[in-house]
Amino acid sequence: MMKTTGALAIVALVLATAGCGDSKSSSQQQIIGFSVYDMKYEFFQMMEKGTRERAKELGYGYQLHDQKSDELQMVSGCKSLINQGAAALIVSPIKPDALGAVVDAAQKAEIPVVINDIGGGGTPYHAIIISDNFGGGKLAGQYVVDKLGVGNGRNVAILKCEPSAIYAIRRGEGFKALMTSNGYTVVAELSAHSKTEEGYAKMKNVLAGTPDLVAVFCENDPMAVGAAQAVAEAGKTAQVLVIGFNADGVAIESIRAGTMAATVAQFPEQMGRISAELTDKLLKKQPLQFDDVSQREIFAPVKLITQENLSEASK
Repeated sequence: MMKTTGALAIVALVLATAGCGDSKSSSQQQIIGFSVYDMKYEFFQMMEKGTRERAKELGYGYQLHDQKSDELQMVSGCKSLINQGAAALIVSPIKPDALGAVVDAAQKAEIPVVINDIGGGGTPYHAIIISDNFGGGKLAGQYVVDKLGVGNGRNVAILKCEPSAIYAIRRGEGFKALMTSNGYTVVAELSAHSKTEEGYAKMKNVLAGTPDLVAVFCENDPMAVGAAQAVAEAGKTAQVLVIGFNADGVAIESIRAGTMAATVAQFPEQMGRISAELTDKLLKKQPLQFDDVSQREIFAPVKLITQENLSEASK
C-alpha cells in the first residue's frame, strides 16, 4: 500500500506540474484578433501598430484582418477570426450598424469584443475607445479665443463630417459650446462629408455669405485642407483661422506652410495600445473603468497642434 500510495503521489505531482505548464502555455497562446477599417490609411496603420505591439507585450498571439473599407469583409473577417479560435476580438468598424452579426457570433463563442473608434452600432460590446472628441472641439475653440479674444458677436463656422459619424460630430459640438459661451456667433454648420473637395466648395459658399468670418472649425483634416485652400484663394488666410482635427500629414504640412492655423491631434497608436490593455483585462475578468459608464466609453487624450508644437503631433 505504501508503495502504491507513493506511486500515486508521484503521478499526481507530475499531472499537477503538467497542468500548470499547460495553463501557462495556453495563456501565452491565446490569440487577440483585430479587424481594422482599412490599412491603406495612416491613421489605422498606427492604430494597428499599437494594438499588435501591446498585445504581444502582454503575451498574446495576434491576428490581423483588413476590412479594406468593405462592410461585407468586416462581417465575414470578424466571424473568421472567431471561428479560428480568437480569445478576444478588437474591431475598428467600417460600418458600425453592421456589427450586430459580429457581436452575436462573439457572444455565442463567449469572447469579449472591444471597439476601437468609429462606433459600436448600438451592440452590446464590452468597451469602446474613442478620442475625447468634445474636449478636442473645446481645445479648438479655446485656441480661437486665445488668439482673438472674446467674440463680441464675431462670426465663425463649422464644417461637419457625415451625419453617421456620431463621435466626430461631438467635435463640432465642443467647439460650438466654447464659442457661444465666449460671445461668438456660429453662422454656419455644414456637412462636407469628410472630403477635401467638399470642404473647399462649402468654404467658398460660407465666405461668400459671411465675408467677415474670423474662424472655421472642421471636424476632420481633409475638410480643413480644402477649406484652407478656399480661404487662401479668397486672400483671407490672415483673416480666417482654419482649424482641423486628426493631425493628418497633409494638415501638418498646411500648418507648417501657414495656410492652416491648427489641428487637434488624435493618437491612434496609443488608442491601439489601450484597446489591447482593455482586452487583456477582460480576458482576466478584471473590472474596467469607463469615462461614460452608460455607453461603456473610454476616452483617449487629444492635443492642440500649432506651428509652435508641430513636433508633438506624433507623440
